[in-house]
Amino acid sequence: MTAPTVIPGASGTPEAPGTAEVPGPGVPGTPGARATQRRNFRRGVLRVLRRKPSRIVGVAILAVFAFMGVFGPLLYPARLPRDDDALYAAPSWAHPFGTDFEGTDVLALVVTGARYVLLTALVTAVITVAVGTSVGLFAGFRRGRWDSVLMRITDMKLTIPALPLLLVLSTVWKFTGPLQMGLVLGLLGWGGVARAVRAQTLSLRERGFIEAARGLGLSTRHIIGRELLPSMAPFIAMNMLIAVTGAVYAQVGLFFLGVLPFDANNWGVMLNLAVFGGGALTTTAALPYMLAPLLAILLLTLGIVLVVDAMDEIFNPRLREE
Repeated sequence: MTAPTVIPGASGTPEAPGTAEVPGPGVPGTPGARATQRRNFRRGVLRVLRRKPSRIVGVAILAVFAFMGVFGPLLYPARLPRDDDALYAAPSWAHPFGTDFEGTDVLALVVTGARYVLLTALVTAVITVAVGTSVGLFAGFRRGRWDSVLMRITDMKLTIPALPLLLVLSTVWKFTGPLQMGLVLGLLGWGGVARAVRAQTLSLRERGFIEAARGLGLSTRHIIGRELLPSMAPFIAMNMLIAVTGAVYAQVGLFFLGVLPFDANNWGVMLNLAVFGGGALTTTAALPYMLAPLLAILLLTLGIVLVVDAMDEIFNPRLREE
């Protein structure tokens, strides 16, 4: 007759010292499980990028522009050298995009002017996403009176034409740096993000995990910060990248129109001087001077579009190809 099997820790049976079960590396919530999730996520990202090599090109483009924004001005002297004998010189090995009306290398102007443009765009994107996400999350989650009030404010904001308002503000407020420019552009551009985030919040608030959190009596701050916000992080990140492109277009357009002071070198100033000062639209001498910043804007936009396409597939399981 065989002896009955004794299970340590079972009901009515004392558990022997040192025989307690230890959660394995695959149990959710353990450090091993989190490390496995991180590895799987990295592998998924690499798989998505390798599936379309153009996405790797997009990441490389953004990395190059980030390098230009951080280290670009450090690669050249504070006062760029001029050559009075090479005004509007044609592209060559020494000057890949030629020179401007002062004999300054156009490539150097593009690289050193990237910091102003990208810093303004980054500040704009952060403010746009922060304000829009806060308004959209709170309105979508609380609903009722708060939703009505915040959405009416958002609708009023969306009906205000941004460009005419910027033109008026530029006459009464002198933008002395990229931070001020980014602040104004960000406060004028959050309406669309707020509407989109509210729509996502209305969809997520009916999910089971949100209902469970409310049933447990968790605070609104906890539910929004710990439950809703992480679920919407990919969507918010993509909106932030898109806001960067809008900020670049807005500030370059204002400098091109000449309504902002030319206190610093940037791509919009280059376009203004090339078109209105060098006659790039009527003569070919200043054409490279105009095309260089346009090419930079085009490449930056292309890189953002390719990265957003990759992020959409990474965070949307329905788009992943088996």
